[in-house]
Amino acid sequence: MSLKPFLEYLNLEKNYSKHTVLAYEKDVTSFFVFLENNYGERDPVKVAYAQIRAWIISLVDAGMSSQSVNRKVSSLKSYYKFLLKTGDILVSPLVKHKSLKVSKRVQIPFSEKEVVVVLKELRESQDFISLRDLLIVELLYGTGMRRAELIDLTIGSVDFSQKILKVKGKRDKERFIPLLPGVITTLKRYMVERVQVAQSGNNEPLLVTLKGLKVYSTLVYRVINRYFSEASDKFKTSPHILRHSFATHLLNQGADLNVVKELLGHASLASTQVYTHNSIKALKDVYSKAHPRTKK
Repeated sequence: MSLKPFLEYLNLEKNYSKHTVLAYEKDVTSFFVFLENNYGERDPVKVAYAQIRAWIISLVDAGMSSQSVNRKVSSLKSYYKFLLKTGDILVSPLVKHKSLKVSKRVQIPFSEKEVVVVLKELRESQDFISLRDLLIVELLYGTGMRRAELIDLTIGSVDFSQKILKVKGKRDKERFIPLLPGVITTLKRYMVERVQVAQSGNNEPLLVTLKGLKVYSTLVYRVINRYFSEASDKFKTSPHILRHSFATHLLNQGADLNVVKELLGHASLASTQVYTHNSIKALKDVYSKAHPRTKK
């Protein structure tokens, strides 16, 4: 059975982004490769939960984290929900499945000092690559956008007159984020250099390589990991940690949680509240300094 109708459903009816659809395709395909290799079965309608469980065990044995396994199974569950809608099956083989337990790990954000150290280092160089890398850091930290959103920015996403950035988030939902003066300055410097390596139409990608090609996911990760590994002793130094840092630093400075939610592009406040864990220390400091009963 072809996955094409399922992928079209995700794209057209669920309005998922192309990155999300690709992730679903990879997850479901990996299961059917396992199914054919181990059971010689190609028909998803004939799948039993025991076969899915064997796949899950193989993923765990291969060292995959519980969180990653749950994501793959979630994709497969969505596929079988689709087959229920189309009438191809009457009962999903995953109807009684329980997700693997995942230990909750609080993401530790970069400190403001660590961010300053990286920005200072990048500003010391004037070549195109350093300027582009500086812009990557400033946009991630200055707007809190996701890595995929950063990569998909076009020249037309930037409105210099209004000093805002138009970001296309999950399910193609657009939001507008104010641009800090420092980010605007870097953007203008970068645009001058960008003309030398790539075309400048509104639909052209904003961030490009030295060959004028659109930047890609691993490149953005390498940029963040390279500079923050030198400036920080944090175990994890990824683009997503800059998103955490953006939210945490705003909350530490008294920003309203609902405002941070809108800037991050979260659908619900519950998604944003995870960042409040990192702000507890700051709240305790303010509390201990301000409450009358703490004073001797």
